[in-house]
Amino acid sequence: MTGHVIDLNDVTVSQWNAILKLAHDIKEAPMVYAGACRGKIMGTLFYEPSTRTQMSFQTAMLRLGGGIIGFDNPSTSSVSKGENLKDTTKIVSGYSDILVMRHPLEGASKAAALTADCPVINAGDGGHLHPTQTLTDLLTLREEKGRLEGLTVGFCGDLKNGRTVHSLLKALSCYPDNKFILVSTDELRVPGYIKDYISASGKTYEEYSSLEEVMPKLDVLYMTRIQQERFASREEYEAQKNVFRLDAKKMKLASKDLIVLHPLPRVDEIAVEVDDDPRALYFKQANYGMYVRMALILSVLNYKLESQPLLRGEIINDATCTNPKCICHTEKYLPHSFRRAGDVIVCEYCDGRQLL
Repeated sequence: MTGHVIDLNDVTVSQWNAILKLAHDIKEAPMVYAGACRGKIMGTLFYEPSTRTQMSFQTAMLRLGGGIIGFDNPSTSSVSKGENLKDTTKIVSGYSDILVMRHPLEGASKAAALTADCPVINAGDGGHLHPTQTLTDLLTLREEKGRLEGLTVGFCGDLKNGRTVHSLLKALSCYPDNKFILVSTDELRVPGYIKDYISASGKTYEEYSSLEEVMPKLDVLYMTRIQQERFASREEYEAQKNVFRLDAKKMKLASKDLIVLHPLPRVDEIAVEVDDDPRALYFKQANYGMYVRMALILSVLNYKLESQPLLRGEIINDATCTNPKCICHTEKYLPHSFRRAGDVIVCEYCDGRQLL
């Protein structure tokens, strides 16, 4: 069986580039690939609401000539009866050639892949990772900027819980000469493990609390919404939601070559007036997502991806992940698997860190 796609960094950069090249080719000549997945079935397990990711995956498979099964609301499945993740995954993967999962808990896709009978693609796991959105973002940059290196990329909004931000920062850290500008409130800064990854790759980042201050410096601005569903209370969300807003006035501060991306949905962090600016590419970005997911499905089903083993650390039975949003707290059967980093152990499901 070919590799799962849980974290984009589990496959090589050359494999990413091959997927992006295939996505470009599909965009240029979609009819050539119209029957490429005839007779194949994709299972979709969406434990969390989704519009673009779910529909673009479904459209991708249909345009390739394949079929679809699954659910987009766990209340309509046996999950509502208390079925655990392993059992749901085992059943649906037995019916499918490829499985796509979105889940609100971090590390869920990796946990599912441990026992699945077909390749699993992570379509977003809590605030952790979103590798297929990252491929979409990389394709957008490649098509619209003509390169994936030498870019100054600004990220603005909820950088703590934004899985799209985490995945894209990790991916762009693998290309030469990229720099990152991180704009957020103190409460919503990028997690430490992502900053460590950037630093280990030899890239630099700067942190700001003002969007206006950084606009002239950017080649790319990646806006994100403040995610209400990731906050413990409505009050915490309300305190953060209107801090950053991109409007026409701020766009005037930016270079004519800037491009503005957003994984969507937006709430009020980008004013509607910005939509008419030719530098606003977030709707076009969403369309690129269908082509990149077509390419990814083909790559997985044609055994062109070989990922790393899912668990590469060690089992420490007396250790428990301290991240309350980690899948390991609800799926009690999972191995207590951690990577060691000096005096720190790192959870292999959610990348949560703690002292030994």
